[in-house]
This record gives sequence, C-alpha cells and structure tokens, in this order.
Amino acid sequence: MLKACRIYFLALCMILPCVALAGQTPENDINAKIRKEGMENSQILKTLHVLTDVYGPRLTGSPSLKQAGEWAIKQMHAWGLENGRLEPWEFGHPGWANERFSAHMTSPVKDHLTCEVLAWTPGTNGTVTANAFHLVAPDRPTQEELTSFLNASREKAKGKIVLVGKHARVPVTVNPTPRRINDEMAKSRFDPTNPNAGQFGRPGGPQQQPQQPQEPQQGPPRLNPGQVNEQVEKFLVEVGALVRINDAGRDHGQIRAFSNRTYDPAKVVPTVVMRNEDFGRISRLLAGGARVELEFNIVNRFYPEGRTAYNTIAEIPGTDKKDEVIMLGGHLDSWHAATGATDNAIGCAVMMEAARILKAIGVKPRRTIRVALWSGEEQGL
Repeated sequence: MLKACRIYFLALCMILPCVALAGQTPENDINAKIRKEGMENSQILKTLHVLTDVYGPRLTGSPSLKQAGEWAIKQMHAWGLENGRLEPWEFGHPGWANERFSAHMTSPVKDHLTCEVLAWTPGTNGTVTANAFHLVAPDRPTQEELTSFLNASREKAKGKIVLVGKHARVPVTVNPTPRRINDEMAKSRFDPTNPNAGQFGRPGGPQQQPQQPQEPQQGPPRLNPGQVNEQVEKFLVEVGALVRINDAGRDHGQIRAFSNRTYDPAKVVPTVVMRNEDFGRISRLLAGGARVELEFNIVNRFYPEGRTAYNTIAEIPGTDKKDEVIMLGGHLDSWHAATGATDNAIGCAVMMEAARILKAIGVKPRRTIRVALWSGEEQGL
C-alpha cells in the first residue's frame, strides 16, 4: 500500500505544474490536500478488488477484460471524470477463456496434478483418460535427425497424453527473489542472434536462461528450439495426442502459463503447463518402467467477438489549454493463470486514483488529463 501511495503521489507531482485550484490556492496547500485525500479516502484497494476479484483474469479479447473496462468507465464517471469510452482496435484473434480444468494421475498411484492451461488452445471435449508418454526431442537436431526421431515415436505417442521435453532440474532456492533480472539475462533476452530472444513467457517452457556461446556450425543446419517446437506441435496433432504437458520449470510449485503463439486451436492439441514437481514425478515413473495413466478435463471457450479489443479512456477536461493532453496509463489486460493484480491492475488502480484525487480536491487543470487503460500489452502490442 505504501508503494502504491508513493507511485500515485509521484504521478500527481508530475501533473501539478499543469493544474490550479479555484482561488489560486498556494502549491503547498494543494500538496497538503492531495496527501490528506490520498491517505484518508483512498479507493485503491476497492478498485484493485473489483479489477482482480470480480473481473480477473482479463485476457485480451475476453469478456472479462471488456467488462472491467466498462466498470472502470462507470467508476471514473462517478468520481467526476468525463468523456469515458471504450476505444476499439483490431486484435485480429478470437477471445479465449478457460472455464474448467482438472487433472489426476489414476495409476500406478492416485493423485491430483497441478497445472495451468495454455491460452488459445482447445479443450478436451470431456474427460479423457490415457497412458502417459514422455517425448524428449534431441537437442539442436538437424531436420533429418528430428524427422527420424518423430517417425520412430509416432506409434508410441498415438492417442497418448504426452509430456514434452526433459524434466527441468530446478535447484532449491532459499534466498529472496531478485527484484530484477540480471544484466546477462536481459542481454540474452533481446539478443537478435539468440533463437529464444523475445520469448519471455514462451509457452510452458522453463525459465529462460542466458544464451551460451556456441561453436561455429558445421555440417547440415541445426534447428533452434522454436523450429523444433513447431514441428512437435504438428506431430502431436497428426498422431492424435489427447493432451500435451509442458514442464513449468520453476521452483516452489510456481507456474507461468502463456499462450499458443499461432492463436489457432487447429494447430495444437489441448496443452497445459504442469508444476515442476508433478512433471518430474511422472517422468521418473515412466523412466522406471511404470505404466502411468492420467486423466484430464479441460473446458476452454473461444469468443469470436474478441477480434475487436478495447482501450478504456476517461478524462478531466482542461480549460484554456484543453487541446494539450497529459496522459496517465497502465495496461488493464492480464494473463489467465492468476487475477492480474500486480501485472497490472495495481498500475491501473494507481492511475485512476491519481485522477480521482485531483477531482476530489477541486483541481481545474489547464490541460486535459486523460487516463488510458490499455489492452493487448501481454501480447506485445
């Protein structure tokens, strides 16, 4: 809460040079009114509650995101802001939501499995039960090597629930999580020569690791992980795999689930990201020769109307310089594996609160102050 207070006080300080109170109230009096209103009448937690508990998660193109935007406009109008509206833009993909999910191991032991569904993947059309198969493609194969491997695995994967990739060996961590990624990781993420660059949140994969120096390539071209994954996806569809399971590759049971990058459910099978502990247990059972039977029920829904997405806008109109605009913004959309509190309902709540405070203390800005809650940020738009 204190951090949120600091953020909106900073936002207000940036706005203050452009506003004045009726009667030319001295600046220190304005600051005192801002502090009093923010500390004694804050609406941040209420706003955060509605955006997360009521409307979260808020995936771009989903009904919940549009409903959150409609509520935000209504609330900002109640605070005195004007010109509230949803501004449409062409997302180009249907909306998507996971409505129901369950996963269990039914043999050789019975246990609940913890997973998150990958966005823009199909459901299972009811409960499916099948034996598990572990598919571990060769590392950096040539096309010939990958084709040979997949052909040899075709009958083994047919009609199965398929674990894809090696089980990530995640070291035990007892230290606090770093507040930012290190410089080496940041450089790797945006390195154009890194085949995984730009794949922050790549579908169900382990945490991105810095690129390791590679020897000059000799012989036939070798496929990068993205190229291998694309062919594995096609292979799973062809053999009728019932479910694909990716290893979350994170400690303490954490799961980050993102999306099917094609947005086309016909190009993938139902896909989940499983917590590292469960993925490892199943892979070890299979390696030990056990027959592992799994049961999944995934209910996903696509929303054709989600091809049109919306940004949420409201304003405090200016006076003599109303055509000049000061923007306050945050992205309202979120991923689906949680309710999107820190990423980024809190940012939206802070921007809304900054505008609310200015209206509550009677500020008459010379320039228009516009609050914009964006969508599509999580898709890199």
